[in-house]
Amino acid sequence: MSEPIFDHDRLDVYRLAVEYTAEAFRMAQRLSGPHRHARDQWLRAGQSIPLNIAEGNGKRSATDRARFLDIARGSALECAAIQDVLTASGGLDAESNLGMKRKLQRIVSMLTRMAMKPDGVAEAETGYRVGGADDYEDEDGDDYDYDYEHEHEHEHEHEHEHEHEHEHEHEHRFAEHE
Repeated sequence: MSEPIFDHDRLDVYRLAVEYTAEAFRMAQRLSGPHRHARDQWLRAGQSIPLNIAEGNGKRSATDRARFLDIARGSALECAAIQDVLTASGGLDAESNLGMKRKLQRIVSMLTRMAMKPDGVAEAETGYRVGGADDYEDEDGDDYDYDYEHEHEHEHEHEHEHEHEHEHEHEHRFAEHE
């Protein structure tokens, strides 16, 4: 794979899922005729694994992240079942099925652990912001928290000043009319 750009690129499970999907595409090239429907479903399910890992890893909410990782896990299990069907119907040899199922087993195992983590998938940041809304870095790369509570503290003082200005303005107009 190429140099990691996004956080999901750094995940072993993502890289393994892409590797599995590439292998499924190579194997699927030999499938036609009565196996074409299983082949198409296999390729869709295979692609769904890394796609859902990437999308899930980009979610801010732990619940959303876990949901996408569970979908990826389900797609991996679906691939295993499709491979069994293809093997039973003569579309895939038993040795290839076993080797690919071992990869799927690793993928399912990793996704299960990742989905169960309460804090989700923690990856080192790349060039874009993935931290919480109140986590920032200064120019030196030191972390600091933004203090939202006091951000608008002085705005209220100015609001009161403007209220008093309007009161005095009203008094001057009233005095001019008398």
